[in-house]
Amino acid sequence: MFVRCNPNPVGRETGDCVIRAVAIATDQSWREAYWELCRLGGIQGDLPNSNMVWGMYLKEIGGKQFLLPESCPDCITVRAFCERYPVGVYVIGTGDHAVACIDGDWYDIYDSGGMTPTYFWRVK
Repeated sequence: MFVRCNPNPVGRETGDCVIRAVAIATDQSWREAYWELCRLGGIQGDLPNSNMVWGMYLKEIGGKQFLLPESCPDCITVRAFCERYPVGVYVIGTGDHAVACIDGDWYDIYDSGGMTPTYFWRVK
């Protein structure tokens, strides 16, 4: 089920989906997630929301990445992913969006349940 959630400290609905998803999935504040991603981005010379940086962070804290089928009819939606994985904490990547999935619910500022993820990180 979709749960509207915006941990942005000033309530902005901006291009910070990676920071929101990482914060939600790791039970951190938005600012804590932001600074951790900035730290790694600074080391790698990349932006904090690049796939490489947030993937490196999730791996650093014990996450594991898995790929999903990109082409339909084998593809699934965020909603279907959450139904298929009703237990656990995940960050789902669609290529241009990231969303947190916790125990079968997806947390976002809008209902992204119809998007097609291409990979996910199991966080816990």
